[in-house]
Amino acid sequence: MQADYDPTASMTEAQRLAWFEAQAEAAYDQMYDATSSTQAAARYGDAKEAMRDAIGLARRLGQGAVADRLEARLAHVKAVFRSQFS
Repeated sequence: MQADYDPTASMTEAQRLAWFEAQAEAAYDQMYDATSSTQAAARYGDAKEAMRDAIGLARRLGQGAVADRLEARLAHVKAVFRSQFS
């Protein structure tokens, strides 16, 4: 795989938004499968990054309600990580 490969390059904006959210949720799920605190922290970082990308895209697309929902979800992910993994 090339370093500059963008898996979202051929997606519509709506598809890209869904992809970022799915990536965030997958990383969140993987936090629970981590075998070390380092792995859990890495998946947490992945989840936050993807969720922030989704939030930013939703805002740029004028989808304030979606961005608000994603921000609430990100707050939940942060709370879970802090209470269970740190």
